Amino acid sequence: MWTETIAILHYALALAVSIRVLLRPRLEPTVRLSWILVIELVPLVGIIAYILFGEVRMRGAEVQKMADVRDHLTGGWESSPYHIDTPEGDNGPVLATNKAIGGLQAVAGNRVTLLSEDDDAIDDLVAAIDAARHHVHILFYIWLDDVSGRKVADAVIRAARRGVHVRSIIDAIGSRAFSRSSSWQQMKQAGVECVEAFPLGLPIIGALFQRMDLRNHRKIVVIDNSVGFTGSRNCSDKAFAVKPKFAPWVDVFLRIEGPVVRQMQVIFLQDWISYTGEDLGDMLVFVPPAEEPGVVAQVVATGPDLRQGTMADSMVAMLHAARESVVITTPYYVPDGTLDAAIRAAARRGVHVWMIVPERNDSLVVGATSEGFYYGLVQAGVRLFLFKPGLLHAKIMTVDGEVAMFGSANMDRRSFELNYEMNIFTLSTEVTMDLFERQMSYVERSVEITREDIKAWSVWRRLRNNLLALAAPLL
Repeated sequence: MWTETIAILHYALALAVSIRVLLRPRLEPTVRLSWILVIELVPLVGIIAYILFGEVRMRGAEVQKMADVRDHLTGGWESSPYHIDTPEGDNGPVLATNKAIGGLQAVAGNRVTLLSEDDDAIDDLVAAIDAARHHVHILFYIWLDDVSGRKVADAVIRAARRGVHVRSIIDAIGSRAFSRSSSWQQMKQAGVECVEAFPLGLPIIGALFQRMDLRNHRKIVVIDNSVGFTGSRNCSDKAFAVKPKFAPWVDVFLRIEGPVVRQMQVIFLQDWISYTGEDLGDMLVFVPPAEEPGVVAQVVATGPDLRQGTMADSMVAMLHAARESVVITTPYYVPDGTLDAAIRAAARRGVHVWMIVPERNDSLVVGATSEGFYYGLVQAGVRLFLFKPGLLHAKIMTVDGEVAMFGSANMDRRSFELNYEMNIFTLSTEVTMDLFERQMSYVERSVEITREDIKAWSVWRRLRNNLLALAAPLL
């Protein structure tokens, strides 16, 4: 009797949750089907998994607050004298897509400098912080209490003690060890305003109202409204002590000057005001050109509270505009169907598409899922390279030697749907070629994988990879 009652209750609950999946707006058919299969085939566990991870739930008041902050900070944006008209030709639709996603228009007059791959890049950041006179705004998903992390912490402490206003954001999960470190406490004691993004609080209760795995994955530094730093690099040593067996972690980090720094400031202040309620909108002064005519640049920032588009849409637009070459660098490849199809379509129509990914991934599940896509990519004509010495963590796309995108977003669904990310799109032969040359240095440290290599994998490996690739919509 009890067994039958429990079975009936489970069936009714599974049916109700499945109907919820079918009624949700803006959900890909493949995602709906995947979740319904999990709910129906994995008793109880599938229902619990969907409740915890199936929807990008956010508190309604929080979403509205973030929307109000965006409207407040971007109001009157069109009055900027440094905006450029959307150019004709292949890149016009890309810039228009970026603006539709993030709300920010491309600006000219910028200088973009690719920094060293090694830990000297942190020294460049420290020097800029030491030169700060008014404010330092700094946000990192991961900040470690290692040599590089302490260098930056010491620099912001020095800045705060000489009267510079320092505001610092770290992600509560990504930087959980740093938030308990003596460096974080010393920063607070020196007068640095320190905030943790998405603290866990009471996770069991909180999970009922908001997904607990939302993360601020951005890397942003803005100094005195004149210079910024961003890229894929976290505030840590290249050795990345928390996962040493995958070291070195190979990243890109760039110094930015010019009007696009104001857009980076917008993104930082959106986060700051959302977390603290402190209105700092008056800090959005116009930033003059760093050089004439300079680099055309555009910030593209996304997050789960802003759903008119994802970073994948911007990448797809770049792929559709490509005519000769595309080089992609990403540590995690778990794309949505549209992005994967766009990459393969570009290769099939004759564009030279190269993709560079790490040979070993720090996530076994994500690494295996990525492998499930390899055969389709190579079959379409994509040249696929596996980076051998460490974990290639750089996120770069260069197209036709003219345009590039770099930043914090991976080519995976977490970056597209759950994380707060910030990329920068540039229209510049010089910047694109600098990034392209860095990508070619990755190729020199990689081995190319062919269809024959993939066919030679064991049956178990192919079965595992393809099963996980089927589950990609849920990852």
